[in-house]
Amino acid sequence: MELTIEHLIIMLLTVALVIGGGIYSARSVKSAEGYSLGGRSAGVPLVAGSIAGTVVGGGATVGTAQLAYSMGLSAWWFTLGSGIAFILMGLFYAGKLRATGLETIPQYLKRNYGNKAAESVGIISSLGILFSVVASCLPGIQILSAVLNVSVELGAVILCLLVAAYIFFGGIKSTGVGGILKMLVIWLSLFVAGASAFMYLHGRPDFQQILPPDYWWNMFNTGIGSSFSKLFSMVVGVICTQTYIQCFFSASSPKVASLGAFAAAAIVIPVGLPSVAIGMYMHVLEPDVVPVLVLPIYLLEHQGTVLAGIALGGIMLSLIGSIGGLSLGIGTMLTRDIIGRSIDLGSGKKLLYTLRLVVLAVMAAACLIAIGNLDSQVLFWNFLSMAMRGGGVFLPLTFAIFYPRSIAKKWAYASIVASTIVPIALGLWVKLPVEPLYIGLAISAVMMVIGYQKRWHPMGNTINTSSYNSSVQ
Repeated sequence: MELTIEHLIIMLLTVALVIGGGIYSARSVKSAEGYSLGGRSAGVPLVAGSIAGTVVGGGATVGTAQLAYSMGLSAWWFTLGSGIAFILMGLFYAGKLRATGLETIPQYLKRNYGNKAAESVGIISSLGILFSVVASCLPGIQILSAVLNVSVELGAVILCLLVAAYIFFGGIKSTGVGGILKMLVIWLSLFVAGASAFMYLHGRPDFQQILPPDYWWNMFNTGIGSSFSKLFSMVVGVICTQTYIQCFFSASSPKVASLGAFAAAAIVIPVGLPSVAIGMYMHVLEPDVVPVLVLPIYLLEHQGTVLAGIALGGIMLSLIGSIGGLSLGIGTMLTRDIIGRSIDLGSGKKLLYTLRLVVLAVMAAACLIAIGNLDSQVLFWNFLSMAMRGGGVFLPLTFAIFYPRSIAKKWAYASIVASTIVPIALGLWVKLPVEPLYIGLAISAVMMVIGYQKRWHPMGNTINTSSYNSSVQ
């Protein structure tokens, strides 16, 4: 894979344009709430841009091409599942969450289940989201290392500096503006490149021989159970992710939050298809390449200089945006719900600076984990992340939204802890016949049923934010 000076200049200009737009938008960010929620004034484009700019990362681009290289169309489950999750969130979750005026998932759960449950969810969700950050760090480090001809350690340092420039100053406002610009770059470049790959494959007379449709163009080629498991883990995991819920909290109204979720779904669902086409193209033309580098190699060796440079910039932006957005979600939970409970951070610059430093620490931790697992599948980390977030958080969060105060606190806490720890422990020692996520949800459901108490009001999901905020400070 050879990166020419022309490629490098175009790629850097593309990255600089988008990061510059994000930094410019950050001029008005002066507080921790402005950093994490953008002053709760985001319109539909910014909400959708923040969501899409975060979810379209290493898994949706490099990881999808990597998996399609060996498994074909079934690699599309990642972006398809994400889009379906956002549709469900727009229909049922986004408006209710925004109506609370809160900031984090643990804050929401504290209102229903108490401090212990909230702290547990903060730690579990942060660890689960960290695995998704690793999924974008993996290709980011390897691409920078390969194209710049530097060590993976230096590639990790460069990646952290790029993400810091993207997210450090403006927080969610930078992710919103940067997300909009990033998606324009990806749509314009990757769809052109993906269409070229698909047209080449479809135009070959031996098309059905080299890529038999019953496997390569079959969404269920790993089995119906396995395929629906991937879809289910994506839906459950996305719904429980602080970063996306934080985007809803930043919306100017509940209606805007819902519309932003629908707009994000429309952007995200098709974006994995060009990477799928490129992965299959490279399987046919270059069957011996390093799978994680399938997408950048295709662009450099099979596309024109301008398109390749812009698309490479788009890929780097997808990784940078995803790392930044997910790190912001973790940083917000850890600062607000863990550190803030032990140290008085106030509500001014001390809180803002702490939040920024925690975000940087999260990025550094993810890069270290990625360096130690460079040969792993990108989407493995994504699906693991979704399963870990969903098992312990999905049902307690859903009950808190739709049936507030209907579960006894001790049983909600037990559900959160047991449904996270038991599947992981079993998975380390036993080859499980079912997905760990199903075991976690089953444990959670049993404990939620045991702890069910008929003491909820049908309007209870609209929280009195003034009394709540005073109680958590």
